[in-house]
Amino acid sequence: MAYGERELRRGSKGGDVAELQLRLAGFRGTVPDGDFGPATARQVRSFQRDFMKLRSPSGVADGDTLRAIDRFADRYPIDFARLRCPCGECGGFGQGRLERRYLPGRPKVEAYHRYEYPGVHRMLLWAVRAVFLYLSEHRFVVTSCYRCEIDNAKRGRTSTNHHGKAIDLDIVLRRDQDKRDDMILCSAARRRIVASAAAQIGWSAPNRKALEPSRIAPTWVHYDVRCYERKYLTDRMFCTTPAALDARRPIRI
Repeated sequence: MAYGERELRRGSKGGDVAELQLRLAGFRGTVPDGDFGPATARQVRSFQRDFMKLRSPSGVADGDTLRAIDRFADRYPIDFARLRCPCGECGGFGQGRLERRYLPGRPKVEAYHRYEYPGVHRMLLWAVRAVFLYLSEHRFVVTSCYRCEIDNAKRGRTSTNHHGKAIDLDIVLRRDQDKRDDMILCSAARRRIVASAAAQIGWSAPNRKALEPSRIAPTWVHYDVRCYERKYLTDRMFCTTPAALDARRPIRI
């Protein structure tokens, strides 16, 4: 059944459940497996409590909740101009090359997968929206998102995280703040994202959103989905436009 055509609750299964899980990726979060279990109910309750401000969140994704998710998207738009690759040659989101090819001498795992995914992962961008909600005292700017193989070669990089699976966020400082303040703010932001989105610092656990530790990203917040299994990194989960990210559908319940 299509997303928006029925109420979703414990025991529901299907593509509409997977879409709900994806849209609520920043509210505790789970895998978008289409199975509405206790982790998904916790996602819904977190959203109802923290965005909808319900005193008694039900954990049931009824019509009011689905419409609130649309309002959440409207409140925290994603500027795709800032997500595009800066190489000037790939069109902004790679060229779909190098699928199933890995960095030489490295294990054949997603961390070293050279595939230029067709856009940025939708779940990652919905999770970024929750960052904007939970850390609303800060103003964030995207400093890096898609970086294709051409851009890597120009800049002497080999990392594949930014082939659609990662985004870098910078906290805009006040005039009286310096690099040390920036480091403190970014560390605090990571801790809050771990708590609010069930993310991890580092990449030890599978199927968890991940943040680079402070030793790698001292003055920015790097957020990625490289730890997810291949079935959660299919081409259809990537997008290149706001319309594709939101996949807005009429809510008929």
